[in-house]
Amino acid sequence: MKSTYPLRRTGVALLAAVTLTALPFTATATAADQQGNRAWRGAWAASPQEPTAPFAPNWSPQGFSDHTVRQVVRVSTGGTKARIELSNRYGTTPLRIAGATVARTAEGGAVQPGTVRQLTFGKHGSVTVPAGSTATSDGVGFRVEALDSVTVTLYLAGPTGPATFHHFAAATSYRAEGDHRSDVSGSAFDETSESWYYLSGVEVSGGQAGGARRDGVVTFGDSITDGVGSTVDADNRYPDELAERFAAAGRPRGVLNHGIGGNQVTNDTTWAGEKGIERFKKDVLTEPGIRTVVILEGINDIGGSSPAFPGGGTPEVSAEQLIEGHKALIRAARAKGLTVIGATLTPIKGSFYDTPENEAKRDAVNAWIRTSGAYDAVVDFDRAVADPADPDRILPAYDAGDHLHPGDAGYRAMAQALDLGAL
Repeated sequence: MKSTYPLRRTGVALLAAVTLTALPFTATATAADQQGNRAWRGAWAASPQEPTAPFAPNWSPQGFSDHTVRQVVRVSTGGTKARIELSNRYGTTPLRIAGATVARTAEGGAVQPGTVRQLTFGKHGSVTVPAGSTATSDGVGFRVEALDSVTVTLYLAGPTGPATFHHFAAATSYRAEGDHRSDVSGSAFDETSESWYYLSGVEVSGGQAGGARRDGVVTFGDSITDGVGSTVDADNRYPDELAERFAAAGRPRGVLNHGIGGNQVTNDTTWAGEKGIERFKKDVLTEPGIRTVVILEGINDIGGSSPAFPGGGTPEVSAEQLIEGHKALIRAARAKGLTVIGATLTPIKGSFYDTPENEAKRDAVNAWIRTSGAYDAVVDFDRAVADPADPDRILPAYDAGDHLHPGDAGYRAMAQALDLGAL
């Protein structure tokens, strides 16, 4: 039986296929671009990461050369135009995208006939993204509804070097040799990966929302926000389940997932991204049309000093240091006018993080989140997924199997714990 816990206010009002031309173009931001950004809102996102392969082989260390990469994402809100964001944040050389398309998803690596649209960048069919930078495509007429799946295809003609990517996608990406950016069939895409490459955002404009609308929600955190433990290709991460609730209520809006598996608030890591207090500025505060951020992060700060943590462990973090990190995130969010919601840290009993010392830190941080009033509101994910008979342990029906990450049912319970009216 599912137990849900309402989001609790803490004294602050919560507002709630065609051939592309090969003309070169180097991505730059202009005043006109910034003005036009006001009409766009985020529909899907993933936080960029440095190339790494700590658990299993992926394509990021080697990158690509004469490859087409096809990636399937589900948008959380709809519109009549779409554009994509590409990241070369961790590239050491300029990244040349020889061409890109967007289409409606069919089965696997296939797309629906008649839906392929070429993407341009500054009206050019190709783009060069400087090392450390991002590029946003021009908008293209492409009607999508909330919860539609879209396929973004990139052709990478020359050697890219190691690729900026997002490790835990819980989704299948497809690769083919040669230029297959406009293929309808997926037959050429005979390699797969469960990561996303270069693609860091899909934005929409138009539709019922008309012009600019500032009601998007960013979910920020670690693997439990990222969706580790959820079924691959099922879109059952807790932010996905939240987007489904908005859509079912007739109020679809952008829900953007900026979780990174293994990420910490206070420590940089060799494989799980920059510390949260730094990447928050790059990943969250740059998103268009957002109003609220939900922060669920800190369990890796608490457990990361263990030798079991990949990469050999990180410096030990006290409960007080972690709380100071949360305060820094709150200040950064409020400086941008965002409502900021704190989420309690979920159970760890029986997991590889389970020690008396770590449990004491988790309890102390959760007590501060619940009672300090530092956040505009609190959502108690801890109690939403805990076993009532053993509250330090995740309910078996919600456990993905490692006693740390929820499975599909656990993520659904987390999404149910958020109050849509407050958001």
